[in-house]
Amino acid sequence: MNTERLFDDIAPTYDRLNRILSFGRDQAWRRAVAARVARRRPRRLLDLATGTGDQLLACVQAGIDAEGAVGVDVSGAMLEIARKKSAWFALNTTVRWEKGEAAALPFEAGSFDAVTMSFGIRNMPDIGRVLGETHRVLGPGGLAAILELSVPARPVLRRLHGFYCRFIMPAVGGIVSGNLTAYRYLNESVLQFPDPATFCEQMRSAGFADVAAHTLTFGSATMFTGGKGK
Repeated sequence: MNTERLFDDIAPTYDRLNRILSFGRDQAWRRAVAARVARRRPRRLLDLATGTGDQLLACVQAGIDAEGAVGVDVSGAMLEIARKKSAWFALNTTVRWEKGEAAALPFEAGSFDAVTMSFGIRNMPDIGRVLGETHRVLGPGGLAAILELSVPARPVLRRLHGFYCRFIMPAVGGIVSGNLTAYRYLNESVLQFPDPATFCEQMRSAGFADVAAHTLTFGSATMFTGGKGK
């Protein structure tokens, strides 16, 4: 699957479908990530798989007084929307939007105090490499906060969630975006993403310390956090 082309294709309807398919919870989840990052008062902030910029802008709007913030994504169409969106806000932080791969970041080691990524890592071909790059560009004492859709642990919710992901989400996504194949792929990737315990272990293997999984909305999303030792 060519993810750059996929996200270019669905960029015009991406934000609207995020609101529809998550019943509006995606924004609350991003605010939870922003609040967690804001506690660290980072001066240098990086958002990977930034898409249309919602997570990075949520961080900046949460009162993070950073010297600079960078959003990186493979999709030029998504980044163009992010640029337009950021122009609507009076931001007290300099924001840059750059096209690039999360698995091969063009930044020196220790360049950032915090790295975020929302709804992106499950679509990465090599999760371990992305986590390794995330750890590399974090400075000592830095924080990574990764938000991802997940499968609820409770059996009843798990079955309902599986039905929703396999049938409802692709149908609605396909109708609104005009790209059924893209939303079949994106929703299957939710079901194939590692369970929280496994992903936490992957973060530890990449060098992160104090790794934790924070369940959101009955387990339909999870925020993973991990730090870099000083």
